[in-house]
Amino acid sequence: MTWLGDRPVRSDGPLKGASKSFLIVFERIFLYYNTLNGNDAMRRYYNAYSRYLKSRFPWRVYKLPLDAGFNCPNRDGRVAFGGCTFCSNASFSPNSSGVLKSVREQVEEGIAVYRKRRFGGEKFIAYFQAFTNTDAPVDQLAPLYDEALSHPDVVGLAIATRPDCVPEPVLDLLTDLQKRTALFLEVGLQSIHDETLRRVNRGHTFAEFVDAVDRIKKRGLYLSTHLILGLPGEDRSMMLETADRVAQMPIDAVKLTHLYIPRQAPLAQAHRRGELVLLTLSDYIQLVCDVLERLPERLIIERLMGELDGEDILSPRWEKHKGEILEMIEAEFARRGTCQGILFREGPQSDIECDPAQVQRCIPPMTAPIKS
Repeated sequence: MTWLGDRPVRSDGPLKGASKSFLIVFERIFLYYNTLNGNDAMRRYYNAYSRYLKSRFPWRVYKLPLDAGFNCPNRDGRVAFGGCTFCSNASFSPNSSGVLKSVREQVEEGIAVYRKRRFGGEKFIAYFQAFTNTDAPVDQLAPLYDEALSHPDVVGLAIATRPDCVPEPVLDLLTDLQKRTALFLEVGLQSIHDETLRRVNRGHTFAEFVDAVDRIKKRGLYLSTHLILGLPGEDRSMMLETADRVAQMPIDAVKLTHLYIPRQAPLAQAHRRGELVLLTLSDYIQLVCDVLERLPERLIIERLMGELDGEDILSPRWEKHKGEILEMIEAEFARRGTCQGILFREGPQSDIECDPAQVQRCIPPMTAPIKS
């Protein structure tokens, strides 16, 4: 048994076979991160992540979500206590409680589940997703990343983190990793509004995000960010202001989700008391199209919605599958006669110091422009 922070990590012995609970939870998580593919019609309206992956890899590639035992500085008191009020990492990880399996074991079990279910991929991106995956010294991070890459079918790393957890030594490590594998760095933002970030207990500011983007893009790393629509206290104008500001930054990709409430998240209590007004599905469809119209067409759209079902999700429960919601987004774009980027206008790069040309440094060109 080894330890990372305050969490035990199992590293003993070869894979003996996945437990039933792991298989069930992994399948749900796997599908959650690998179903934003879109059909040919949908790709006319936005720059789908699947399209980018096809342009970069000669195989069908899927993400394998991993929990490497990290923590978050807004959970353990370094910048705040309790974590983000909307967050319950148990919703995303089959290993977020109890003894953790090693990274290699999680990779092997995840691939075994994929092959049993015949999802249709050939190679995998190891996705360090749970908690803050650069929140450790580099001498602890490097072996974990290398352990994932040691599997012959892993062809890249996706690493989710926070803007206040990318110090220069970590960026040195990521820069070295990018020389030998496909590297996808995901830095959460959620909103540009500091009052919102305080309200949801993020523990960082928009200025810290801007600084992180500057330092990351100076190194030519692929960078995506995560935005949540419907956060407490935000109206449509605030959400669109976030989209407009992000559109002017040298970011490569965006993940959009609606605010949803896991049963174990701090916001669940406020929801039960009737203190939250969550977006309806109709409202969300409108907002997604509004946001995408403002984002430049070069931006890759990695995700368009949050979790929809599962026993751990308290609300909203829209009773729709992801495919149905994607079709509704397509129908709204068709009704409007618009697409991603139609309202985008290049503005002054006031938020950043790095050369905006860095944005395409590590991204191969798309095979065709988006057309409405």
